Amino acid sequence: MSTLTLAIVITFVVGYACIALESFTKVNKAAIALLMFVLCWTLFMIDPLQYLGGDASTDLQEVITAVIENHLGETATTLFFLMGAMTIVEVIDQNGGFNFVRRALRTTSKRKLLWRIAFLTFIMSAVLDNLTTSIIMIMLLRKLVPDHEDRLIYAALVVIAANSGGAFSPIGDVTTIMLWNSGFVTSMGVISEILLPSLVSMLIPAFIMQYWFKGDLLTTGVAKEEAIEELTERERQAVLVIGVGGLMFVPAFHSMTELPPFMGIMLVLGVLWMITELFYTTKKVRSKGSSKKRVTNLLSRIDMATIMFFLGILMAVGCLQQTGVLAMLGDWLDGVSGGNHYVVTGLIGIISSIVDNVPLVAGCMGMYPIAPVGDMAVDGIFWQLLAYCAGVGGSLLIIGSAAGVVVMGLEKITFGWYLKRITWVAFVGYIAGIVCYWFMRTFILP
Repeated sequence: MSTLTLAIVITFVVGYACIALESFTKVNKAAIALLMFVLCWTLFMIDPLQYLGGDASTDLQEVITAVIENHLGETATTLFFLMGAMTIVEVIDQNGGFNFVRRALRTTSKRKLLWRIAFLTFIMSAVLDNLTTSIIMIMLLRKLVPDHEDRLIYAALVVIAANSGGAFSPIGDVTTIMLWNSGFVTSMGVISEILLPSLVSMLIPAFIMQYWFKGDLLTTGVAKEEAIEELTERERQAVLVIGVGGLMFVPAFHSMTELPPFMGIMLVLGVLWMITELFYTTKKVRSKGSSKKRVTNLLSRIDMATIMFFLGILMAVGCLQQTGVLAMLGDWLDGVSGGNHYVVTGLIGIISSIVDNVPLVAGCMGMYPIAPVGDMAVDGIFWQLLAYCAGVGGSLLIIGSAAGVVVMGLEKITFGWYLKRITWVAFVGYIAGIVCYWFMRTFILP
């Protein structure tokens, strides 16, 4: 590793440490992430030829611009998907679309609510995706759980359940989508063999966390919120069906058109925007609050700090990827593990809680080609475990997954609180899922 590459790695590590210590430094993580992103690429520019190849005659300006724009383009698709999904959920929530869902979930028992939230999140993240599901569930929790301390624990369980539910579904997590679209796993293979380990990785943390709750929930303010809805019951149901149905349609839209997923999100947002505008323009009497529920006003409620954090983190990781650090990390993992697939993928899952799992999985796909037979074949042990570990491993730290980052921003969860209270619980579930998969592969599956 060159001195320059080492400097880039140190910059990333120091920036990451500052993000982890946000509760102590009192500096917003988005500011640190943006500084880290720019500093990493600035160091990269000191000697770009060692990473890009070529010689002094190479048009560096053109090449570097293309490289950065490529990483920015990949990052932007995630950011626009996130902004679109957050807006859609906000529109549904503000217009009463989730009212009947809240009524179905409502219970006076804190423990019963925990289990209902866990299973609903697990199922929804497999059908939609873990990012969108996390946004929806946090919006529901804000209506159901007024106590912020209790809501933090529920929110942490949402992160765990969303990542577990997304891991076994070919459309539930971006890394599983990557493996599925590239032919490393099949839809039926990953569902049939990863479903049970993923379920175990959710059930065990939920079982532990239920003992943190005693007594009943407070319900102050919930009835009042539901009583001021402007739209009729049928209109609220229409908003819910169009919004959630549209989110479920996004993977199908991507498969049919081969357009990026964020374009499907924009399509759904456009349709929902138009429908809600028609609902409000046909109202003969408008309340003062009705205009606040229109999309033009709800756009201002998007958490831009979270968006900026995403931008900084993903672009900084893109710099590490461009320097070849992630590839070296993969080679090192392969060496220290002695080729044991359970160890390699288990470590990758732990690392994915620190850095973005997308480039890690992409690096593995490039380093380990599909074999005709054996553990590296299609639906082999390595690829299925990679889908599980990269998805579920993101729950170990609050910034280890897109779902965690969003929940962190929405509920103001600090890195330190999650590390102290939740990481060990998520780790127990993570290891239990790997053991479950090993047992299935050793004693049940041929």
